[in-house]
Amino acid sequence: MPGRLDGKVALITGASGGIGAATAALFAREGARLVLGDVTGSGPEREDALRVHLDVSSARDWQTALARTTERFGRLDVLVNVAGIVDWPGIEDTAEAGWDRVIAVNQKGTWLGMKTAMPLLRASGNASVVNVSSILGIIGGGSAAAYHASKGAVRLLTKTAAVEYATRGVRVNSVHPGVIATPMIQDILDAEGDQQADIQRTPMKRAGTPDEIAAAILFLASDESSFVTGAEIVVDGGITAH
Repeated sequence: MPGRLDGKVALITGASGGIGAATAALFAREGARLVLGDVTGSGPEREDALRVHLDVSSARDWQTALARTTERFGRLDVLVNVAGIVDWPGIEDTAEAGWDRVIAVNQKGTWLGMKTAMPLLRASGNASVVNVSSILGIIGGGSAAAYHASKGAVRLLTKTAAVEYATRGVRVNSVHPGVIATPMIQDILDAEGDQQADIQRTPMKRAGTPDEIAAAILFLASDESSFVTGAEIVVDGGITAH
């Protein structure tokens, strides 16, 4: 039985762990050939996959990654911008350096990825970009000022890119996770003692899994979503339904 991504080449950022790794594993099972980008340059090797060092805030790293993609596969059909970082302080306590780093990775990194990959994606004629934002790009939480700002920017950057490329063979959508049990978020929530409070605010009373986010990303990457662009899929156990 053919996979949902047979014949497609997908570049995934933040691919060494959490949502990125879960997405890579699911895409591989669905027949995609993979370009796995991460700032660590490490992670599990996969058959018919290219691993690249990719600091998403670096234009040079993006250019190198796309050049290697072209050399290895000759095409690109799917771009998944997963890489992101979080900084928890609110407005007054956020340091300028912390603000700049979060914006550079989460916001600038998403824009640079689309900017650099778009020529290859347009050449595909049937391409998909999936940008991972957050429910904190939709609602306020009273902290994490830089993270909120960056993820809100990703949400609207996605929508304007969707309009710009709607007749140029590229669909652009965003996924908005809620409380997800990834190592980065789990460690932070445990350290701050807010884990149970966040889960209790979720109507389903549990954290989501990276695999559950990957499933939403797969739908948007596949041809099953051929008439979906500029959309936002919230995967949050109902927390934004309040």
